[in-house]
Order: sequence, then C-alpha cells, then structure tokens
Amino acid sequence: MTAAGSASGAGWRGHWPRQLFQAALWGGFAALNLWQFQRYVGLHSGLVLIALMLALGLWAASEALRSLTLRRGWLRLGGTALGWRLAAGVALAASMLQALIALALVGGLQFGWLQMPGGQADYRFGSLLGYWFNTAVLLGAWLAVWVGVVARRQARENELARLRAESARRGLELEALRARLNPHFVFNALNNVRALINEDPPRARDMVTRLSNTLRHALQHSQRDRVRLDEEWAVIEDYLAVEAVHFEQRLRTDLRLDARCAAVELPPMLLQGLVENAVKHGIAVTPGGGLLRVVAEPLAQGVKLVVENPGRLGRSPSPGSGVGLSWLRQRLEERGPPARFDLSQLDSDTVRATLEWPA
Repeated sequence: MTAAGSASGAGWRGHWPRQLFQAALWGGFAALNLWQFQRYVGLHSGLVLIALMLALGLWAASEALRSLTLRRGWLRLGGTALGWRLAAGVALAASMLQALIALALVGGLQFGWLQMPGGQADYRFGSLLGYWFNTAVLLGAWLAVWVGVVARRQARENELARLRAESARRGLELEALRARLNPHFVFNALNNVRALINEDPPRARDMVTRLSNTLRHALQHSQRDRVRLDEEWAVIEDYLAVEAVHFEQRLRTDLRLDARCAAVELPPMLLQGLVENAVKHGIAVTPGGGLLRVVAEPLAQGVKLVVENPGRLGRSPSPGSGVGLSWLRQRLEERGPPARFDLSQLDSDTVRATLEWPA
C-alpha cells in the first residue's frame, strides 16, 4: 500500500476524527485571536471577521492541500520534489486567503457594516507581508505535521509488510522442511532398509548413509543462504538412490552435471525441490515409471537446470502449486530478473522444468 493510498483510506484515523481535530485546532486558534483582540485593542466586528475567516480559511486550505497531495501522489515523490510542491501550495493558499479577508474587510468597512480600531484596516505593504507570512507559517506547520504523521505511519506499515513477508517466507521454509521430512518417504525408506539388512547388508548400510545425508541436509537448509551446486547435486544423488530402492525399475535416472557450473551458488534445496516434485508428480503416478533426467549446464553468467520426468501437466489436482514449487517461486521473486523458471509439457508424455539462475 502506498502512502497516498493509506492516508486517503484512513486519514488521521478516519474522516470524522480528523475533522473533529481540525475543528478543535482552528476553533482554538480563533478563540485565541479573539481573546488577544479583546485584551489589547477591544473586540471590534472587523477583528471578529478576521479571526473567524482566518480560522475557517486555514481549515479549508489545509484540507484542500491534503486532498491535492494525496490525489496527485506527491507523497511518493519525497525530498525536494515534495517540498517545493507543498511550499508553492502553501504560498498560493496563504495569498488567496489573505485576499479574501481583505476583500471582505475593506468592503464591510466601506459599506459601514464593520468597525475597526481607528476606523480603517492597515494594508500597508509591510503589514500585508506580515499577514501573509503568518498565514503561510501556520499552514506550513500543519502540513509538516501531517506529512510527518503519514510518513511515520507508512514506515510502520512498510515494516509490518516486511515482517509479514519474512514470516511467510519462514513459514514456507518450515513447510518445505516438513515436506522434505515426509513421513511416507521416511517410512518407506526404513522399511526398505529393514528388508535389505538380511538380503544385502552392504546396500542397506549405503542406503542408511544416503538417507542420513538427505535428512541432515533438510534439517540444515535454513541455516545457510547459499550452497554450491555440487553440494546440492550430492544430496540429489543420495535422495534418488534412496527412492530407487523403493521404486526399483520404475525409476531410471540420467544425471549430468557440467563441471563448469559446479561452483555456482544457489539457495539450498532449490534443485532438490524440482527433483522431488518430478518424483512425486511424475514417477510415482506414472504406470511403469520412467526416466528422470536432471541436467546442469553453464550459462554466460549462471547455470541452467533442467529436470524432465514422465507425466502430463494437469494430471495432479493442483499441478505446479506444491510446497516445493512455491518455495522456488518465492526465491525467484526475491532474486528477480534474470532468474527465470518455466514448467512445460515437452511432449505428450514428458514434463520439463527449466530453471535459469544467475551467478
């Protein structure tokens, strides 16, 4: 939400509370002027007119400048651009207000409707400049306070938005962690280990090691902002080795890591999320399974990751909206261009996920 949108929607906590504040402020200003007139020169009808018109005029001018500032989006400009626009508005509003007061006062005196001390109004150049300056100072002070209040509220809203985004990101990380620790995956892996203990003890030990590596990486992923691609690749190999025991001949893999992009750093579990998505929505739901192909090749500045798996987009109830892909899109949004992700149907039976990540 922009400052203009926030202020126009709520004002100073709403329209009526702001108007009550305005009434109290300028009403008090009028009362102070009348008290001073009464004490020092006596209360004359012309002075009463000046006090009332000045208070009402400042009220109207402050509201008009506030509305103009919000409508034109000046608060988004900030700095010098905002300052000179407000200063010009204050100068013009003060001039118009003093001109209206002068017309009313001079006309009232001329027709005998008003009385002033000495029988006439003082509109010498120095006095006129003083009237204008006092009006401009009062109006400028009001605008400065209002802009400060809006700016402070906007800063608070921005901070709240940042904290909400951070909270959402952390929540997504926790969801991703829960997904990596999927009880079905762990349950299947442990059952397979138990079956292998008697049949093939060396393979059972290897599977326990690979499962341990996969789970350790999942538990530690939130403690690092970046990992090397070759580190992530090792975890992918461990994960697929564990899944290969479960899916047996249904899972065939083709992993190709170009050595030139091994040192590229990327957010942890970015590639693993794509691979797990391919297993869950491709291999697991395709009769007979198929080939899971993972390729990493260098770009001019970065790496291109391609994951292909059997399947068809639209086969799952919510394709492309799982935790893994949500996590990936969150990272893409944070990184911005030239990071790019595409999920497409390569042919009638193959889905391709392509991720381009800048170094």
